[in-house]
Amino acid sequence: MNITFCCPSLPAGPWLAGLKAALPDAEISVWQPGALPADHAVVWAPPQAFFDEQAQLKGIFNMGAGVDALLELRLPPQATVVRLDDAGMAVQMAEYVCHAVIRHFREFEGYAADMEAGLWSDRKPRRRADFSVGVMGLGVLGERVARALQTFEFPVNGWSRSAKAIDGVNGFVGAAQFNDFLANTQVLVNLLPLTPETQNIMNHATLSQLKPDGYVINVARGAHLVDDDLIALIDSGRLAGATLDVFRVEPLPADHPFWTHPKITMTPHASARTLRDESIAQIAGKIMALERGDGVAGVVDTGRGY
Repeated sequence: MNITFCCPSLPAGPWLAGLKAALPDAEISVWQPGALPADHAVVWAPPQAFFDEQAQLKGIFNMGAGVDALLELRLPPQATVVRLDDAGMAVQMAEYVCHAVIRHFREFEGYAADMEAGLWSDRKPRRRADFSVGVMGLGVLGERVARALQTFEFPVNGWSRSAKAIDGVNGFVGAAQFNDFLANTQVLVNLLPLTPETQNIMNHATLSQLKPDGYVINVARGAHLVDDDLIALIDSGRLAGATLDVFRVEPLPADHPFWTHPKITMTPHASARTLRDESIAQIAGKIMALERGDGVAGVVDTGRGY
């Protein structure tokens, strides 16, 4: 079995060592133009030239949960495309979202500003029962986030394309229930895959339907959010603010207004990092399963985009 590694932005050495330890009988190498045909590929942000040359691939293993950039390329039609379906990312995402929700709910940013100004302030506690959190996208990461939020006794809503039954989560399904989901949500958490249907889904019309003083947390893709609409809604007082981890252009350009907005908190696409050892173990296990003819989790429906 021949496996090729094509991740131009990452140092290949540690990944190759881990894959060789997990798959000792396989030939594993970094792709170079003119390389021999491979059976499977481990990729992140590969060039189109890679797939043009490796047209015979049986399996393409994406080193992340999001496959929107990969699906913009012309892929071998017979290849099974497989994404990471956790590999240590779900707990990181749950940590990040819970931190952002609690930081806003408890007004920790306001307390920090008061203390820096030398003020010993007293803020009226908010009612947790009124502070509903809505999670858009209930895949592996979204479900983990929804369950983690329940630990802190927030009312949790979930919205997904198809019905998902999660204990304690008030489920909304499809376009017919999207507006009801928004109207019942105080804090909106976006964990949707990026597809043509979900691009720009957080815009002036949709975000205006959140409860008064709504708050936005985007940890999926920057193209889900219309930047100018978010700023306008915050500046008008309709929304209270936002925590953003993903952006349309990354790194975020120095002149982007998000940098200086007092009610927008940002992190540099750090909500859930790929963990090498966990990812290698998952990819190796899935390669062996496909070779045996077994089914695997995380197979991408290229028609749906996730």
